[in-house]
Amino acid sequence: MPASRKLCGELADDDDRGHLAHSFAVANRPEPVVEDKPGSLLVLAERHEVGSRTGCRLGCEHGRHGAIPGACCGGTLELVGEGHRARSMRGKVAPVDRTAEAKELFAPLGPTYERYAALLSYGQDPRWRSYLVSRIGARPGDRVLDVATGTGAVARELAAGGCAVVGLDQSPEMLAEARRRGNDAIKLVEGRAESLPFADGEFDALTFTYLFRYVDDPATTLRELARVVRPGGTVAGLEFGLPRGLWRGLWEIHVRAVLPAAGLAIGGGWRQAGSFLGPSIRAYWKRWPLDRQLRAWGDAGLTEVAAQHLSVGGGVVTWGRKKA
Repeated sequence: MPASRKLCGELADDDDRGHLAHSFAVANRPEPVVEDKPGSLLVLAERHEVGSRTGCRLGCEHGRHGAIPGACCGGTLELVGEGHRARSMRGKVAPVDRTAEAKELFAPLGPTYERYAALLSYGQDPRWRSYLVSRIGARPGDRVLDVATGTGAVARELAAGGCAVVGLDQSPEMLAEARRRGNDAIKLVEGRAESLPFADGEFDALTFTYLFRYVDDPATTLRELARVVRPGGTVAGLEFGLPRGLWRGLWEIHVRAVLPAAGLAIGGGWRQAGSFLGPSIRAYWKRWPLDRQLRAWGDAGLTEVAAQHLSVGGGVVTWGRKKA
């Protein structure tokens, strides 16, 4: 027990140094509110509104994150986080191919993905996805692109609302499971978010789930996502977040101990996934704190940008409207 208290104390100190950047300047920042939605668990939500001139309202630019000056024979070694592998060759760090890592990670998970994603998130993952769908305001007949569709959970919910849905993913194994679970209202396409095989303004709205941790340049990818949405259409994305305060300590115990142990117990590809998730989330938020993300949304031509934290910060949904 003393060791557990010491661990939580250390994690709290880490949180003070490295938690989500909530100190950015947003006028009239609302107080946190608690939403109690019928049929769901109590959700703590905190919303941040950002206008069309995102970059101007969010203060100064951030420099490079996670760099060690003087490393690698006088150069700069950029940390990519515990969840990514980097090899040193002649004093240089080999670039990390996050796309290839994602394909390797998800290849064996398809048949059991939705079951264990719900179980290991204590039932929150399906609720986050439903909230994501609610943000785009899609109507029957709207053409919606779901990027990083995986096994098609978001795509199926959109199709159930009468939308014409295209689901895109780079993993053929995940798409195979999406086909097994899907219906004729969903067209599934193998492809990469960084280079979408669609025309400008082809879709009324776009959703994506757990995408940006698996691409090398989230800002460039976001511009590509916005490109295929018509003016006035909505883009919305879901990502894991980093809880703060006491919740951060409990989250760290979950990702450091519970998830790896669960991965070992489940077996198969879940062993790697259980150990990968925590370091991957920490590394992403270190490189892309919330203020930097919101600037990227504005730079991609999206306005009325908002981010909402769900389930004490474990999930974050961000959305914005493409400039008309």
